[in-house]
Amino acid sequence: MRQITPAEGMTALPGDGPAPRPLRPAAGQGAAIAAEGLVKRFGEVEALKGVDLTVPYGQVVGLLGPNGSGKTTTSRILTTLLTPDAGRVLIDGIDAVASPERVRPLIGMAGQYAAVDPNLTGRENLLMVGRLTGLTRALARRRAAELLEQFRLADIADRPSRSYSGGQRRRFDLAAALVHSPRILFFDEPTTGLDPRSRRDLWSVLEQLVADGTTILLTTQYLEEADHLADHLVVLDQGSVIAQGTPAQLKAGLGVSVIAARFAGEDEAEAAAQVLSGRYRAVRRGDRVEAPAGAAALDILGALQHAGLSPLTFAVREPSLDDVFLALTGRAAHQPQADSREAA
Repeated sequence: MRQITPAEGMTALPGDGPAPRPLRPAAGQGAAIAAEGLVKRFGEVEALKGVDLTVPYGQVVGLLGPNGSGKTTTSRILTTLLTPDAGRVLIDGIDAVASPERVRPLIGMAGQYAAVDPNLTGRENLLMVGRLTGLTRALARRRAAELLEQFRLADIADRPSRSYSGGQRRRFDLAAALVHSPRILFFDEPTTGLDPRSRRDLWSVLEQLVADGTTILLTTQYLEEADHLADHLVVLDQGSVIAQGTPAQLKAGLGVSVIAARFAGEDEAEAAAQVLSGRYRAVRRGDRVEAPAGAAALDILGALQHAGLSPLTFAVREPSLDDVFLALTGRAAHQPQADSREAA
């Protein structure tokens, strides 16, 4: 696997290292979430190999990685749904492993599948969640009414939730995570399956939450989403943190430009990707082939022409998070790995 030399301010962390050191929040800020040396095994599979993670108050930290990298396992440990085999977790300064019952009222979680009961109305769902999280009946009603207005759902609140569109169900799921007014939110692939407009609508909601002081840990495979929302990114692969930094730092760390060649069809693009895959780490996206180019753009073009392949267009552009992801992990963000026993 190719490693990127970290840019200034960007840290590449090993999966195996020395004994855990004292947890330290980001300079000048408290840590809403602080994890150190997380290890988790499922039988013979070591899903996490010493993961360190810090999320300052009032920020969005994106957790990225291909399928099987340990993202979901990390998220489940941080939300007290799993116990690590080793390591420590502090949520708002509270030891989440020793005292999960103290942590749970402080956090909210929304996953990639809407957690609403399809046989209840939206309002009934929110009231139920409010009561389950310890709110009085009157406070649960008030919070439900506030959230229905905030998420522009009041006009469908008394319809059975099975009649909602995907975007509406996802907004209700987010509203349910907020009923008890948590300071810290965990989102596991929150926009999976949404159309582009619904995804951007949800982004606007998340941006407003952060503006109001909420802290968010966002697990996602949509790199555009991570680039748009996250203040800081942590990249996992095979259970270890392999790089972290701001989106700009990670892109700068790639240190090269990218070639993008478009062909007459996907078959020709696939042939071009095969020609370039070994030396240039090319990846095919539909009828396009992209590869980190550096100063080798003319060499790449020559290799294509030597193979009898003539792109319709050939351009050099600045790197994106997709390019960083490919260079770090050796595969595209949505490309499955052969062993997926630890899901995401």
